[in-house]
Amino acid sequence: MKHLAPVRQDTAIKLIPFIVGCALFMQMLDATVVATALPMMAVSLQSTPVRMNVAITSYLLAVAVFVPICGWAADRFGAKRLFIFAISLFALTSLTCALSWDLASLTISRFIQGIAGAMMVPVGRIIMLRTIPRNQILKATSFLSIPALLGPILGPPLGGFLVTYASWHWIFLINIPIAIIGIALVLRYVFEYRSEKKPKLDWVGFLLSGVGMATFVIGIEAIGNHTHGYVYPLLLLATGLACTLLYIRHAKRHPEPIIDLSLLKIPTFSAAVLGGNMTRLAVGSMPFLLTLLFQVGFGYSALASGMITFSMAIGSLMMKFIATAVFGRWGFRKVLLINGTLTGLMTITNAFFIESTPVLLMGTLLLIGGFFRSLQFTGVNSLAFADIEPEQMSQASSFSATAQQIGISLGMGIATVTLDLSMQLRGASHVSIADVHAGFWVIGLLSIVAAYWFYKLDPKAGEGITVHKERKNRVRFRRRRKSATVSDSKSPATQQNIADVKQ
Repeated sequence: MKHLAPVRQDTAIKLIPFIVGCALFMQMLDATVVATALPMMAVSLQSTPVRMNVAITSYLLAVAVFVPICGWAADRFGAKRLFIFAISLFALTSLTCALSWDLASLTISRFIQGIAGAMMVPVGRIIMLRTIPRNQILKATSFLSIPALLGPILGPPLGGFLVTYASWHWIFLINIPIAIIGIALVLRYVFEYRSEKKPKLDWVGFLLSGVGMATFVIGIEAIGNHTHGYVYPLLLLATGLACTLLYIRHAKRHPEPIIDLSLLKIPTFSAAVLGGNMTRLAVGSMPFLLTLLFQVGFGYSALASGMITFSMAIGSLMMKFIATAVFGRWGFRKVLLINGTLTGLMTITNAFFIESTPVLLMGTLLLIGGFFRSLQFTGVNSLAFADIEPEQMSQASSFSATAQQIGISLGMGIATVTLDLSMQLRGASHVSIADVHAGFWVIGLLSIVAAYWFYKLDPKAGEGITVHKERKNRVRFRRRRKSATVSDSKSPATQQNIADVKQ
């Protein structure tokens, strides 16, 4: 490790989760805020809202293709250098998006912005994991998980506000000051880490994973667009599956695959990735389903809908203050098992919302659901790196980020397919409240299925990444020492000595 920042490491340890959190918030916010502004952007760029969807697809496509490569790039060029480059490129492409004059220029800018987004967060996580002591990973991750949950929730209302009271250009321009602050903090507080060996890029693995991820994401998007039926999306998904199977075969033979599948042999990592992805289905589907329920089903305005869903963000923030204590007290296995089930059940409660349901009750239930969901993501995101060796951090971060991208996209796809099937069963051509309720049921039940992976965990899994038990033992020791001191002060010999001193 080469120290380039003239500050003490303990200061960096405190600030790096915040720095990476800013990058994550910027990415998650950007991914959702654009959808709200598409109608206004279509008018300005002389296009249609349907055609404007390519601006979203191009971004998701770039993220899906380039996420697997970030671990190799961090080891090859240095994590700090790559992190600064990714943030700078994200800010620059935000400016070019705002200056776009037609759909083609916007699409190109969004694709390049997606490349930056693919690098930004996984590389930032690599920096955090290499800087933070292992027994503080849980505390850092509890802070880092909040932006990931706040972005999708704040995106729609913020996008609606900017489009209504300013212009669509500002949904991109707001990224620039955040990026400038982030770059300044990285230059000041982040240390550089470079791998001693310069790994070679697995070009075949990159091609297979890139094509597989791209066809998977486009296939999911095609299902949601309802413009090509089901034949075209299924062909894309089949292509993605074929590339995935070919990659698995390739990775077993390659000495340094771009995504190291052997990491799944680590019980904590496999449980966090596979079980966590089942829970993560809600991240891709909840904003979509709630927007349909409140705006299409109940007829609420975008602002009113955004204010209700904002309660989930409040629940996420509340979780931050107790996550470390909860996992330290009861352990990862028990908390993830019980809390994961509660997360699924709270998702299902949304299926009971009707037009006459009090807004306060809906907001309260969403707040509780946001709390449980945030606690679950904090746990799985921390547990994933509990038993990862330092030399495996880059590969593990790439693997985890790739899996998360699949989970979020899959959540949207499952929700869309559920809505379509429900509409077909009713013989209807328009979405109704009952169709959205079906989506909540399916996503909630799939989240509960994640308990299978957490049940298989060792009861002591993840003990090394929390300091709560150590603190509790130190507190007990201090209490015993204080109690012994008080007892000694009350002994006859001590009382006699005090009397002699007074005389």
